[in-house]
This record gives sequence, C-alpha cells and structure tokens, in this order.
Amino acid sequence: MESINFDINDALKHYMSDPASIATPEADGALLDCESDPESLSNIALINPILNPIIDAVADNPDAITRSAYFDSLQFLLKYTQFLPTHALSKIFDLVMSGLAAEADAIAHDLETPDEQEVLAHHKSLLEIYGFLIQWTMACVETKAAEKSSAAPVSRARGKGAKSKAAASRQGEDHWDSAAQLQSALDVMSKVMKLKLGKLFLTTSERDTFVGLLTRPVYMVLESEQRVKNTAIRMHAFKVLCIAVKHHGHGYAAQISIVQNLTYFEHLSEPMAEFLHILSEQYDYPQLAEEILREIGNKEFNSNDTKGPKSVSTFIAKLSELVPRLVIKQMTMLAKQLDSESHTLRSSLIEVCGNMIAHLSKEEERSDNHKSQLNAFFDVLEERFLDINPYCRCRVMQVYTRLCDLDQKFPKRRQKAAELACRSLEDKSSHVRRNAVKLLGTLLKTHPFTVLHGAQLSRKDWQERLDKVDAELDALKPPAGEPGLGEDKADSTALVDEPTQLMDSPQKPTEISEEQKAAAIQKAQEDAATSEAIEKLTLTKRYYTDALKFIEVLHEATGVVVQLLGSKNKSEVIEAMDYLEIGNAYNIEDNMVGIRRMMRLIWTKGNSDEGKGVQTHLIDCYKRLFFEAPDHFSPNDAAIYIARNMISLTSGTTPAELTSLEQLLATMMKQGMISDRVITKLWGVYGFQKREISRSQRRGAIIVLGMLATASPEIVVGEMETMLRFGLGPHGRADLQLAKYTCIALRRLNPTGRQAKDSSVTFSRLPNEHAVLAKLAAITEVPSESKEWFGVAEQAINAIYALAKHPDILCTEIIRRRTKVVFAAQQKSPPASRPGSRDDATMTVMGGHGITQNLNTMSLDAPTQTINQPPPEPPAEPKEKAAIALSQLLFVVGHVAIKQIVHLELCELDFKRRKQEKEKDSSKPDEPRPTAGRKGKNATPAPAPEEAGDELDLIGGTTEDDFTEAMAHIRERELLFGPQSLLSNYGPLVAEICSRSDIYKDKSLQAAATLCLAKLMCVSSEYCEAHLPLLITIMEKSPNATVRSNVVIALGDMAVCFNHLIDENTDFLYRRLADNDLSVKRTCLMTLTFLILAGQVKVKGQLGEMAKCLEDEDKRIADLARMFFTELSTKDNAVYNHFVDMFSLLSAGQMDEEPFRRIVKFLLGFVEKDKHARQLADKLAARLPRCETERQWNDVAFALGLLQHKNEDINKVISEGFKVVQAAA
Repeated sequence: MESINFDINDALKHYMSDPASIATPEADGALLDCESDPESLSNIALINPILNPIIDAVADNPDAITRSAYFDSLQFLLKYTQFLPTHALSKIFDLVMSGLAAEADAIAHDLETPDEQEVLAHHKSLLEIYGFLIQWTMACVETKAAEKSSAAPVSRARGKGAKSKAAASRQGEDHWDSAAQLQSALDVMSKVMKLKLGKLFLTTSERDTFVGLLTRPVYMVLESEQRVKNTAIRMHAFKVLCIAVKHHGHGYAAQISIVQNLTYFEHLSEPMAEFLHILSEQYDYPQLAEEILREIGNKEFNSNDTKGPKSVSTFIAKLSELVPRLVIKQMTMLAKQLDSESHTLRSSLIEVCGNMIAHLSKEEERSDNHKSQLNAFFDVLEERFLDINPYCRCRVMQVYTRLCDLDQKFPKRRQKAAELACRSLEDKSSHVRRNAVKLLGTLLKTHPFTVLHGAQLSRKDWQERLDKVDAELDALKPPAGEPGLGEDKADSTALVDEPTQLMDSPQKPTEISEEQKAAAIQKAQEDAATSEAIEKLTLTKRYYTDALKFIEVLHEATGVVVQLLGSKNKSEVIEAMDYLEIGNAYNIEDNMVGIRRMMRLIWTKGNSDEGKGVQTHLIDCYKRLFFEAPDHFSPNDAAIYIARNMISLTSGTTPAELTSLEQLLATMMKQGMISDRVITKLWGVYGFQKREISRSQRRGAIIVLGMLATASPEIVVGEMETMLRFGLGPHGRADLQLAKYTCIALRRLNPTGRQAKDSSVTFSRLPNEHAVLAKLAAITEVPSESKEWFGVAEQAINAIYALAKHPDILCTEIIRRRTKVVFAAQQKSPPASRPGSRDDATMTVMGGHGITQNLNTMSLDAPTQTINQPPPEPPAEPKEKAAIALSQLLFVVGHVAIKQIVHLELCELDFKRRKQEKEKDSSKPDEPRPTAGRKGKNATPAPAPEEAGDELDLIGGTTEDDFTEAMAHIRERELLFGPQSLLSNYGPLVAEICSRSDIYKDKSLQAAATLCLAKLMCVSSEYCEAHLPLLITIMEKSPNATVRSNVVIALGDMAVCFNHLIDENTDFLYRRLADNDLSVKRTCLMTLTFLILAGQVKVKGQLGEMAKCLEDEDKRIADLARMFFTELSTKDNAVYNHFVDMFSLLSAGQMDEEPFRRIVKFLLGFVEKDKHARQLADKLAARLPRCETERQWNDVAFALGLLQHKNEDINKVISEGFKVVQAAA
C-alpha cells in the first residue's frame, strides 16, 4: 500500500476553510459509495469492517496511519461525523489517541538514543499527521456533544433516515459520555507537549504550527461551559496550555486567545484567572498574566458593550484574589480603568483594591513602600464612596465589610469608613443605604476598642474614663510658672534622654558639689518617671478619644437607621433591625429608641412574602433581645429573666408603642413563644405581697398580661380573684394606673372582633350581681382628685359594657349615685326610673365605629391633659372640689352615652344573627307577632337588650327593617329626650355649663363638659343640630388646646353619623389647620385625612389648606400631608380635579416663593396623563393675561413649566414674559 505525502500547511489550509473540501480519493470504496447518500453512514455494520482493520494496524504500529487508504478513510469519516453513530466516532477518537500516545513513546525513546536524522524526520511527519487528526476528531466530538446537549429532547425526527438512525443510536448514543475519553486525550497531549519538540521541529514556525494543532482543540473544549465545570477536564486542559506556554513559546498566542475568550465567553472569566494562577505558581511563568493585565489596562471598551467589561471585571477580581503579588505590580496600569464608563469595571477595581489591602496586611516581609501602597488603595476606596453609580458605591461597602475581618484593624481608616458609611445612610439608592447599614454593623462587631475595658461602647462610661485620664494628666503636669516639664510637654523624649540639661545652671560643671549632684540625679529620675507616666496617660487619652469619636459616629448613624425602619424597601428594613440588635449588644444608648420604634413594624402588611418576612424578622429580633435567657440559667431563673424583660418593655412607652407591643406580644403568644411559666411569674409580680414593690413593676405585669390575654383570654379567666383583690382592691385605689390596666385586662375576658372568631372559649355575660361587676362599679366611685381617675372610669365603664348582661342597669346606678354625691347639698335625686332605650339596639352608621373608638381613646388622655391646674393641695377648696366632682359625673354620663349606642349596635347584630339562624332552621314559630315599635316606645319597663335577645322567639316575625327603624327612633328620640330617660336630665345641664364658661370657669370642668356634650351629640341628630353652633364656637374660641383637639375629633365622628349636618360646616374644621397649637393642627389633619379618604365629606375648594401643610415647620405634619396627597392621588384623578382650586388658594395667600414652588411641584407630580396635563395647561394659561403682579405671573409660568403640555402658543406667551401696561397720563 502506498504511503501518503502529507503536508501539514496544505492540510490546515483546506481544513480551516472547509473540512468537507479535503479530497479523500484513496478512501475505502464502500465509503465513497456513500458520498451521494451520507445518511447511510449511520449503519454501523457498514463502518465496522472498514474501521476495525485500521484500528488493528495502528495498534500494531503507529506508522500504519501513513497508508493512504487508511488515512483517507479516516478523513472521509471525519468529514461526515454528523451522520456517524457515536459508537463509531468514539472508536475513531480512541484510534487517533492511542496512535498518538504510541508515537509519543517511540519519539521519547528515539530522542534519548542519538540516531540518524531520517528517523526524526519520519517521527515529525507522523506527529503532524496525528496532531492534525486529533485536532479534527476533538472538534467533531465537541460539535457532537454540543448538539446532544442542545437538542437532547428533539433528536427524534430529522428527515428520511431518522428512524434507522434513532434506532441505532438508542443503544449507544444515550450512554456515550465523551468526558472520560476527552480527559485521556488531553493527558496524551500533555505527554506529547513534554517531548523536546525543538529537536524535531527545527524552525519556530514549524513548531508553532504543531503546537497550534494541540492547543486549538483545547481552547475549543474550554468554550463549552459544561466542559469547564468538570474539574478534571479543566485541569487537564490547563496542563496542556501551561506546558505549551512555558516550553514551546505559546505565550503570545495564548495572550490573544485569553483576551478573546474574556470578550466572548462569560463563563471563562474565572477559569482563565485560575489558569494564569497555575501558570505563575506551578510553572513559574508570571509574564503572561502581566502582559494580559497590561493589555486590559490599556483597553477601551465601547459604551454599548456590556458583556466585555462584565467578564473582564470578574477575571481581574478573581485574579487579584488568587495571585495578588502579580496584580499589585500592574496596578498603575489597571488604575486607568477607574475612569472607565463601565461601572462593572470600576466595581471590579474597587474589589481588586480590597484584595490588595488584604494581601498587604498579611505579608510578613514588609517592603519600603508598604505603607504608601496601603494608603493609596485606601484612598481609592474612600474616594469611591461617591462613585456616580450606586453599584460601585455598594461594592466599596461590601469590600470594607470584608476588610473588617482582617487581623490588622487600621483604626484611622476604620474611623473614616464609619463616617463615610454614616453619610451613605442618606444615599438616594436603597441598595447603597442597606449596604451602609451592614457595613456599620460589621464595623461595630469588629471594633478595635476591646483592649482595656471589654467590648461595650456606652458613651457615658467612655466619657467618664476620658475625664478621669484628663484629671490625672493635669495633676502630673507641673504648674505653668515652673521650669522643667511645663515647657517640655511636647517633646517628652528630651526629658528621658537628657534630664540633666533642665537643671543646668550657668556655672561651670566642675563647681557642683556631691550633694547637688545627688539631688540633680534624684530630680532627673523623678522627672523621667513622671514623663513616662505622662506618655502612658497621653496614649491612653488618645485611645479614649478615638473610641469616643467612633461612638459619636455610631450615635449619629443610629438616628438615621431608626428613620430607615420606615423604608418601603423591606430588605433595608430588615438590615436596619439587625443593626439595632447589634447596637443593643454593645450597649449604645440611643439604640433603645430604635428598638422601641421597631415595634410598629408588626403592622407591616403581611400579604406578600416580604411583608411576612419583616414581621417574622421583627419577632425573631425581639425574641433574641428579650425572650431568650442566657444558657446557664435554670428554667425558673429564665422565666424570671423573661418576665422582667417583658415588664421593662412597658416602661416609658407612648400609647402608640403600647398598641404595637400588644400586637407583637399577642402574635408571639399565638405562635406559642411565651411559656406558662413566664405567665405564672408575671402573675406573681402582680400579686406580690411579701414586701412593697415599685408601682411600675406591678403595672407593667398587668399591662403585659392584658396584652397576652388578647390572644388567649384563658390567662385572665383563672386569675379574676387576684385582679379583684389587687387591681380593684386597696392597691388599685392607691394606684389608679394599676386599676386602669386591671380594668383593661378584665375586659379581655370577653374577646371581641377578630379575637372572638379565633377564640375557642365562648363567653357568657355576667349577671349584674357578680363580684367583678360590683368591683368595677365601685372603682368608678373612688373619691379622687387626680387626673388619672378619668382613665380608670373610662376603662371600668368599657369593662362593664364588655362583661355585664345588663350593663345599662348597672351604669344607671353608677350615674345615680354619682349625681347624689354631686348634688347632695340640694338633695335633688333624679327620677327613680331607669334610663331609656334599655332594651333594644339602634343602628349607628357602622362606618362611624372606627372614629368613635378614636374619640374614646382620645378621651383617655383628653381630660387628663385638660386639667392644666396643678393637682389640688390636700385642703382643696369646697368650690374646687364641687367642680372636680361635677367634671367626673359629666365624664361618666358622656362615656356611658357613647358606650350605650355601641352596645345597642351589638345587640342589633345579635338580633339579626339569631334571626338568620332561625330562618336557616326554617321552623316558623306560630306565636303572635308583637310590634317592635311598641316595644321601643315603652322603653321604661322593658327588659334590657340582652333579655330582648333571649325573648327573640316572641318577635320572630319582625322584619329587620321594622326593627332597625324602631332602634333609630329610640336612639334619636328616647335616649336624650324620653320622658323616662335618665340621660335626658343631663343634656340641658351640659349645654348650660358649656355655654356659660363665664360662670363655670374651672378649666377641667369645661373640658369634661365639652367632651360630654360632644359624646351626647353623637347619639341624636336632633340634639346634635341644636348644639352644633355651640360646639363650633367652643372649637374656635376655647383657650385650651386639648378641648379644641377633642372637638375636632368629635366633629369628625358626627360627620360620619350625621353627614348632612356637618357637610355645610366643614370650613370650621379646615380653619383648625391654621391653629397655633401643633397638636390641634395634627389632630385636624388626621381627622380630615380620614374623612376625605373614606369619602365621608365632600371636598370643596379647601384642599389648598391641606396643601399648605406640606411646607409646615413640624416634620410630622408635613409627612402626614404628603401621605394624604399620595393616597388621594389614587382616587379618580382627585389631585387633577382640584388642582386649579388649590393653586388659586395658594397663589392668593401670602406664601413665600420657594415653599409655594415646592408644593406645586409635589402636586403636579401626581398629574401623569398627557391629556390631563394639556387640559390643566390650558386652564392655567388662560390666567396669564389676568395676572396683576409679576409674582402671580411667575407662579403660573412656573406651574406651566412643570406640565408636559407641548403647546407652542403657551410657550410663546411665556417666552414674551410679564407685561405691565400703564395708562398714559
């Protein structure tokens, strides 16, 4: 058989242009027949007879490949690999690989034994043939593998021969994994690379061509992400390339390939860094990495190219992590990219700087420029805190967060980083703010001030230490007049080196006597000791000062972090919570404010995963902070520890915080996080008798228990006796706050609303003779002149209405007894009837429910705040005493009236519920049907509402409408006007006191009377209409801010109950937005916000008054106004509809230009539709000719400038400016 004449350059030229163009004339005849129908090659029976002899021949002697028939047959098969079964391709791969391996062994042997030149020439030719074949085979294998991974599910039908091919392939194709063969091939290639190729390939170009045959398939393998993930293949591929670069001059070619790979294949960025790391560390060839870094440093990326910078960035960052030594040398080149437009590149360089700092800090041998290098890198990082891109700003903080964990602390740089992070807390990007919080938390956890006094960072303690050191220093330094140390404070070393100089006198040294010498030496020693002490104290002082600087930054940061708890971005909120928790561990004083503020996050809407995440995280934080005792505590000690923590949470809280705490504790209780043992300890504190304990502890215990009882009423059921004995007994009478919270806890016996649905216990109301009710009634009659009495009375009445079967009868008695006490002198006891509307319920507008409750809670503080006079001295004047007693009576009357209508509402609901149940059972009763109308009118002798409910069988036929009508009549006419009604006696009395403030001058009496009047007005529209002018006058004229606030809330309530009455009087409400008192302003804004957003009042032109609040001096008012307009904008273009009215009102007012512009800009932000913008622009433009002053014209022009109207005429008018036309004289 003739041998082939193989020219590698010619073969490569054809292969590179198109492998199919390579001529294979000597190929096996059977194969040539398939040329016209390549699909028949999928038949393994056709291929095996051709392949097997070649395999045998090559196995026998690698030279066999030079036979033209064999070589051409292989080339032919490789041309058509897409049709070959994988089994055949695998065979070819094995054949070429084993041939190459055998040839490599032969060459290695022959190179050792010096022989004739022809042998080497023959070996060279064979190597080239095998190199060419393995390049081609590996390319085919990779193509096949890529096809298989991309078209795995779709390889079923691909034309005519699909069936036979699929059948043939099913046995082998699915099982053939070329990875193992590929690994062996790469191994063989490394073996070939290790040969002394210089002896075979005498010219550089020949050697490069051959090395290219082996490296080209390696780069191709690396292009596949799947292959690179396989560590074995990756390492074998790197090995081939490393040997090629190190021993066969492949460096420049490798540089071009790597830079190209980085540009086109994102998955190669980290592997290429790994390759350069191996090359420089194991093969001692750092030059390639240096060249590539230089090239990257000089490269300019197209601004539209995102892929290139991204993978280059990952590459640099990874390389700086693996071989920082190399990268640090090229930093001057790389630093150019800090000015690159691509933020990913800048980010990676920020990371590189971090890696360099980490590398330098770990270096044992410090070079001369070590410090200057460190400083340069830190400077870059500090400068990048203000990078224009938020991702870069975040990356700086992430890098710093990692640097915090280094052993070397860099105290000065840490301080600077803390200051910069504190500044970044106010960044506009939430991503940056979140990372700033994280960085501050890490700086705090790894702070360097742990050497002298442990890790705590309480500002007070450190300040005391600093003051102490200052005092010691002052004591050691001699007075300013003396010679010696006083002059030499700065240079303490001089003192140590030459203390004698300070003593020298102008005489010659020889004249000093021995005694003087001894004295001089002693003085010198003392001075040296003093100077050493001073030096030590000075260092300590610097340490304390640095610690205090750091603590100051943390305090400043904590203030901002607390604000971030209100962020819309949930992950930022979670980060802020974590920071506050860390701060708490290090005892930072301001932190407790944040931890308290965190409580309100329990209200985060939990419908999304994020919302639930915030709630869960909050509970976890609180659990770690307050509900987990140290591990070494016994169960009993742990329960005491937790109970004490829970009580501490109630001290010094605002009503808002208490509400949030209640929700938090109830949620934790439901989730079973609070053990029975802790509850037992809390009851123990509440009922402690052995010695006197602080009032706040006993109060705290019952507050917490009352909160837990909202989730589990059983907590209070078992301890009623304790509550009566302590909270409503002597302790409660002595401490009215304790009594108040005990009443709240008792109220929890009867769960309402959502709690009632969740509760497994059904509560049956108590008869009026029950001890609990007797005690509750008695506590309202405690003689007291304290403001706290009002809170107790309110909660006691609430509890009576929650628990009693006939609360109205009980309250009748209370009112009667109180009235007798007040008017005892005249002996005028009221008529002996029970108050009207005893039996049935009347329907109030259910929407009013919420705001009525609002009024109730307000009243909790209202009278308390109203009594501005100091508490009466022990011998109170009789007149003053009478005023207090009357105030208390009126308070009870007003509160009973409001509770009564709420109670009637509940009774009506109960009636309807029973009626529906009855209808469900569909058993129609035959009893005669008494009318509800009669029942309502003869309200005096009728049974109480609950009894009416029990006798529902008698009125089974009454329709709901009849019932509701009768109720409305009772509420409207009977409660305040019925001849037999008890409350009817007080309506005129209250109105009289309110209208005659000249006679009844007592402030607290006026406050209580106004509150009572307002509550009675919510009962009946007739009473409301009659006294509305009086109430509005009080709101306008009362000197007491609390009274004005209460009236504002009451008018809000009435707007819900009796809309028609209040609607024409809303102007009076809006006027309170200009009240002098901030609390009235705030109350008014909240009330109007509720009424407008709930659609309870029609908005007229007064929205401009609300808009003025956007620029209020009080931040809370401004924030409330922003929230209002943001919510309003979601309702049917409301801001657009009212903008012109608001603009007129604002423009007409004497408002400064800057705040006016800010308000207009804010409001026009809600006008989003182009159509609306155009229409508004037309309306505003019509005003331009009518403007009388330049300021008015400027205002309109400014608003037009903010609108996207695209109207040329308007622009033209504006460009002409304001024109003043003066009539000729």
